[in-house]
Amino acid sequence: MSAPRSKRRDIDGVLIFDKPLGMSSNNALQKVRWLFNAAKGGHTGSLDPLASGVLPLCLGEATKFSQYLLDADKAYVTEARLGMTTTTGDAEGDVLESKPVNVTLEQVESFLPQFTGDILQIPPMYSALKHEGQPLYKLARAGETVERKPRSVTINQLKVLGLEGDRLRLEVHCTKGTYIRTLVEDLGNALGCGAHVSELRRIQAGPFDLSKAVTLEELEALHAEGGHLALDHLLMPSDCGLQDWPEVELTEQTAYYLNHGQAVRVPGSPAFGMVRLRDQNGQFIGIGEMTDDARVAPKRLMRFNG
Repeated sequence: MSAPRSKRRDIDGVLIFDKPLGMSSNNALQKVRWLFNAAKGGHTGSLDPLASGVLPLCLGEATKFSQYLLDADKAYVTEARLGMTTTTGDAEGDVLESKPVNVTLEQVESFLPQFTGDILQIPPMYSALKHEGQPLYKLARAGETVERKPRSVTINQLKVLGLEGDRLRLEVHCTKGTYIRTLVEDLGNALGCGAHVSELRRIQAGPFDLSKAVTLEELEALHAEGGHLALDHLLMPSDCGLQDWPEVELTEQTAYYLNHGQAVRVPGSPAFGMVRLRDQNGQFIGIGEMTDDARVAPKRLMRFNG
């Protein structure tokens, strides 16, 4: 008879994880949950196995606010291999076409303005977007191609970090939903030689960069020394991704009514938009939304509130 499973902990917070190459976002989440012995967790948007870097992971009640990290801007460093296109737009795909590369740094930089600002991208077939309930990548693996509508994204910054032979390194700051593979492919087409992503590293997600990220090796070393309790100091507060939101401080009475689903009036509240909520002790208890009649309505509240 096997030993009973130990109960997982209710622990809340955000871990800024430096996802290694070759690991899916879901596998990263499950590994971190196991190391923390956490009952509940969620990630803030997939980062391809080919890509490494910043992946905020939410544990416990912090999962209620993961959507707002998913919506945040991102930044990447990517290496594009010029002169070669692949089925997937990255190094994992089969080669479709090879062309000679005779591209200068000046030529590359002359094309960057047309890929900066608000642009339209056609999502790649090898993506998690769904068509009639099926992920596009499953259709692509079956040899099918379907029409995809262009999507509007914003490239806030695009700069060249270096060009050596057929290897072009770029830094990209962009809005959510931007496909770096599509950006590289489109730039390769503009240069006339084609290109695919050979390396990709996310260096920032919302307010979090690599300086705040923890590697799997660091987590495993701490866990080996002191178990899951030795990791708790690495967790950031559940509202750490909402630091640019206005804050509303509640009294004991207004916190009580708000926690029971009622909108309340709080002097000094913003006129509109989303707000962070703190109780009379300064503890984060969730998020609210301003109503048309200048009251604060509850939106998502922490479990321990009230």
